Amino acid sequence: MNGLSTVLIVVGLFLVGGIISFAKQQMPRSLIVLLSIGASMCLVAGILRLEVWN
Repeated sequence: MNGLSTVLIVVGLFLVGGIISFAKQQMPRSLIVLLSIGASMCLVAGILRLEVWN
């Protein structure tokens, strides 16, 4: 696991926490969707950069 994949996974998990928090606060649905798209992209990019796939 290199540094960039770790950073991407951590940022993705941070955004997932934001999604949960915003959903509890009943924030606008579009903001939650935007955060979920960003979180999923970060997590997928971090997982695909792991070197177990080579």
